[in-house]
Amino acid sequence: MMFPQSRHSASSQQLKFTTSDSCDRIKDEFQFLQAQYHSLKLECDKLASEKSEMQRHYIMYYEMSYGLNIEMHKQAEIVKRLNGICAQVLPYLSQEQLQAHQLSQLQGLALPMTPLPLGLSQPTLPAVTTSSGLFSLSSLLASQAQLAKEEKASRDGADSHREEDGDKSD
Repeated sequence: MMFPQSRHSASSQQLKFTTSDSCDRIKDEFQFLQAQYHSLKLECDKLASEKSEMQRHYIMYYEMSYGLNIEMHKQAEIVKRLNGICAQVLPYLSQEQLQAHQLSQLQGLALPMTPLPLGLSQPTLPAVTTSSGLFSLSSLLASQAQLAKEEKASRDGADSHREEDGDKSD
């Protein structure tokens, strides 16, 4: 009878070994799964922070785009109004000034609208920008009118001076 007992104890030891071995394998597998869960959770947190960062950038770019769109519409309205003002002012300009204005538009330069007398250098005139608005336009027109008056006065003075010289020679 000893034989069956030793068989039973041997199978019992083999069962214990198998049970403890299985428990160790389950424990190792659980630790592996726990480590994998931890790394996946870190990756998920990283992706969530990147997502929130991307959303923040998207909102920032959307707001900038919206602001630029509004600014573009404002600038277009300003251009439309300035074109209306120019259309109202152009009929009052002389033919010579209109030709100089058209020439300056073709060349893309800010040329004076009246020819300069000999010996005078071309004045630098401020370009009309949307930031300077109507004030620059009016100061540009005022400086053009002043130049025209000075030129006319110098021509009249030169003509009267020639007439006086002609009267003296007679």
